[in-house]
Amino acid sequence: MLDADKGQTPTLDGSRLRVGIVQARFNEGITNALHTACLAELTALGVRPENITHLTVPGALEVPSALQWLARRGDVDALVALGCIIRGETYHFELVANESGAGVTRVALDSGIPIANAILTTEDMPQALARQVDKGCDAARVAVEMALLKASLA
Repeated sequence: MLDADKGQTPTLDGSRLRVGIVQARFNEGITNALHTACLAELTALGVRPENITHLTVPGALEVPSALQWLARRGDVDALVALGCIIRGETYHFELVANESGAGVTRVALDSGIPIANAILTTEDMPQALARQVDKGCDAARVAVEMALLKASLA
């Protein structure tokens, strides 16, 4: 791995990693695309398919609980949160966005397991569609990079 502190992009080899993915089903067309992109990138980074656990939950508010359950099992090196929250006409958007984000962060800090948060929060469907592939790929890269960083500090 290259030294990222010196401005170099680290080489990412996920061949020894175990990754858990929790996908919200709400806005399923978007979250399926996030999952497909994430899975393709994890595979490209060397993570073996048999080392990837994929769970689905109803919505973004349920993602942190499932992440916590996976973390407590103790058999993952990194986790990925996938979801899509699109602003509506009520305050519900802020509630779901804030609480799901805070929950993901809390699980990461409490468990010590890196979590890549790819729960999209967008104003409308076109914004979600524009981000679904890139954010899925980004989440995979973040999960692998952070798991490797953690392992290098152990």
